[in-house]
Amino acid sequence: MSDRRPMDSFGAAALIGFSALLAFNQVVIKLTTAGVAPVAQAGIRSVGAVIVLLLWARWRGIRFDVPRAALPWGILSGFIFAFEFLCLFVALDLTTVSRASIIFYTMPVWLALAAHFVLPGERLTGVRVLGLALAVLGVVIAMGDRSNGQASLAGDILALVATFGWAAVALMVRATPLSRTPPVTQLMFQVALSAPILLAAAPLFGPLIRDFQPVHALSLLFQSVCVASLGFMAWFWLLTIYRASSVASFAFLAPVLSVIFGWAILGEHIGPLIWVALGLVAAGIFLINRR
Repeated sequence: MSDRRPMDSFGAAALIGFSALLAFNQVVIKLTTAGVAPVAQAGIRSVGAVIVLLLWARWRGIRFDVPRAALPWGILSGFIFAFEFLCLFVALDLTTVSRASIIFYTMPVWLALAAHFVLPGERLTGVRVLGLALAVLGVVIAMGDRSNGQASLAGDILALVATFGWAAVALMVRATPLSRTPPVTQLMFQVALSAPILLAAAPLFGPLIRDFQPVHALSLLFQSVCVASLGFMAWFWLLTIYRASSVASFAFLAPVLSVIFGWAILGEHIGPLIWVALGLVAAGIFLINRR
């Protein structure tokens, strides 16, 4: 039996808010690439998150004590986290927010599939298998749609690789000794290790600074404080309370909101096939949460 409880109204409200935050953040990342190269942006964001988490831990009197058994898993999660966001930020530089988001937020598909084999009490049912199939079909349609001039197959593939990384980190938080560490420690592993990795890799992807403006500094601050540190810490905390697949399933809202934000804020053209793909992914991820 799983020791996590089913979703309730508090968890649902928190996860809806988190999905909206993630969706808006995709637009922020896209806008910030005009001033800061994507990998450098990801590295700066991780540095800012480290600072925020250290201040939070000091304020709350939290110690970063790590069980020896959890240490290698924490290090591995940091490397995967770095690779995940390298791929995602480059993807958002190459393709549209709507396309990258539809693909990236299929994370619950891959997490549910892995959880079926690894986590007790989270077996796939017929309905959830149907959800997996619909979501995968949506990804195939999104990646096959070349009608938008801003579409990039390389960006689509990088977004898909990034979502595999996100699912792997979520699974490690549940299925390894890393689960015995508090969320702030789990996240510190990821941002502290990813910061130097991303900053070291950034020069490989061209000039670090593009047309930097003060608004880009504000967007980096937003990403560091509201998303990469406090936002994800809240998400990891929710994973300690609710079933992993239930938490992840609310990600179906993020691609829907991302497409809307991309259209409303960035003026992205959303073709009919992308709407079909979005509907399939959203419906599929919703079904994954059905019992």
